[in-house]
Amino acid sequence: MEKLLEKIKLLPDKPGVYQYFDENGKLLYIGKAKSLKKRVRSYFRFAPFRPADNLSPRIYKMISETKDLNYIVVENENDALILENSLIKQLKPKYNILLRDDKTYPYIYIDFDEPFPMPQITRKVVKGKNVKYFGPFSSGANAILKTIYEEIPLVQSKSCLRGKKACLYYQIGRCLAPCIGNITSREYKKYIDKAIELIENKDKILNILYKKMEKYAQNLQFEEAAEIRDRIKAIESAEIYSNVDLAKLEDLDIFVVEIIEKKAIVIRIFVRNGKVVASSHSIINSQTIPEKGEIYTRAILEFYSTQTPFTSNKILVGEDFEEREWLSKFLSEKFQKKISIITPTTKEKKSLINLAKINANEILKNQKENTILLELKNLFNLSNIPYKIEVFDTSHLRGEAIVGAMIVWENGNFKKEEYRHYHLEGKDEYSQMRELLLRRAKSFEKTSPPDLWLIDGGNAQFKIAQEIIQNSGVNVDILAISKEKIDAKAHRAKGKAKDKIYFLNESKIEKLELSENDKRLQFLQMLRDEAHRFAIEFHRKTKRKKDTKIELLEVKGIGKAKMTKLLNYFGTFENIKKATFEELKEVLNEKDAKAIIEFFNKK
Repeated sequence: MEKLLEKIKLLPDKPGVYQYFDENGKLLYIGKAKSLKKRVRSYFRFAPFRPADNLSPRIYKMISETKDLNYIVVENENDALILENSLIKQLKPKYNILLRDDKTYPYIYIDFDEPFPMPQITRKVVKGKNVKYFGPFSSGANAILKTIYEEIPLVQSKSCLRGKKACLYYQIGRCLAPCIGNITSREYKKYIDKAIELIENKDKILNILYKKMEKYAQNLQFEEAAEIRDRIKAIESAEIYSNVDLAKLEDLDIFVVEIIEKKAIVIRIFVRNGKVVASSHSIINSQTIPEKGEIYTRAILEFYSTQTPFTSNKILVGEDFEEREWLSKFLSEKFQKKISIITPTTKEKKSLINLAKINANEILKNQKENTILLELKNLFNLSNIPYKIEVFDTSHLRGEAIVGAMIVWENGNFKKEEYRHYHLEGKDEYSQMRELLLRRAKSFEKTSPPDLWLIDGGNAQFKIAQEIIQNSGVNVDILAISKEKIDAKAHRAKGKAKDKIYFLNESKIEKLELSENDKRLQFLQMLRDEAHRFAIEFHRKTKRKKDTKIELLEVKGIGKAKMTKLLNYFGTFENIKKATFEELKEVLNEKDAKAIIEFFNKK
């Protein structure tokens, strides 16, 4: 404690970021400060040296565990805010709130500087002085756009305008062929106005889609009807609050936070021209009882971390919080316009906040706790409840086509959009796993770490993962699940081989064997098997590509240069195999085309 006290006394009166560590050097908390000296000292009392009496239970517990601190001095408050947010996402400290997947939302935009403008989707600011944005859309943007292009004969693609003859879209009545002068820019504007009307009035789009779905169903076109049904769901789910309109034509971004025990929810509502255009929510599974102020700060900062196409001048929040003015100043400087973060006082705006709170509490009540996760935490002495798990496996065949795979499970679902493949170079299973885990660890800065790593392997693989996690300084638990070895091979047949699970227990690696009927084991097996499936699938695909590449090089006259030319044109080796003589001749020459066709026919 004397070491900690001495560091606190030497803190500078400057802006910066501070980090608290426990007795084992594990990172507990990252915070920012306008004055490091004043902020850190506010957590403590000095006669005797102890945690301050006015702290919340969560922060009091954290300070009681704190045995060391580090700090980084920065030039100004904004730099402290940015650095703090970046480090929290990268290191996932025990007592910080981490919001996952708060990505930017899509907008529909139209560039009116173009002679024949067309609605398109963007998540970024589009260059141009005469660009109009619609949104944001928490879901349904693609469904809206697809319906508009089916109903209104707009230019379907920018490449159409470069053509010198009318294309298929003109022949089926989906385009008016401005490429051949069939319509002027002035006449075309009428159709753009109709498109805008549909974008701004989703009820009209939904009426169109319901009629289409009914027609398809009557004609027994069930696949087409199902596709329309999915579009309707996507559009409807974006508007929980569509029945609320404000009297004034205002633009507002609204954030509301509600907490039940260790679960929190962030509700976002977007009002454009006085109408609610979209809403969304994020569930936060916290390891400790969260605090609203920190969640508001994290949610707003994360949402506006990139240059969004449209940012309201007013951000409404459900409650006041400590960082409100600081965030307002930061966003104003970032977007170069005055942005106010305020708690509403008028009846209309309060009604939006109240409606958001009612919906937030309903969503939280319906969130069922996964008891398996808590049981895993207790059984394996994990520091985190494993709400998010990344699972790793490698695959190869006699040292060929070596690949690694990572699958992700969160809140009861496999997150397939977060799955990752890796081509590996390691010569044995240990160097391959090290390479795989190192590559994932290097991406923590871009994609926050999970609560748990599950490794397909035994004691050696566990040690590799442990070393990488310790060197990264992140708050991630590790488990390894290993098949029993039969004749020096892992026997995967169900019911015949026993799994051993490796875990850390008070700095010592131990292994545990559970009954095959144990639901905790079955859960981990399910995750491991999905990672194995994903790795094997990618290995086979890689092997096929490699085999085809070798085959092509066996064809007389086909070297690396010609093979590259073929790949650039056809895209994949499979397409080269399927190509006709005429197509091959077009890319290379008649002799080479004939040789390739004959070679694959013999095969």
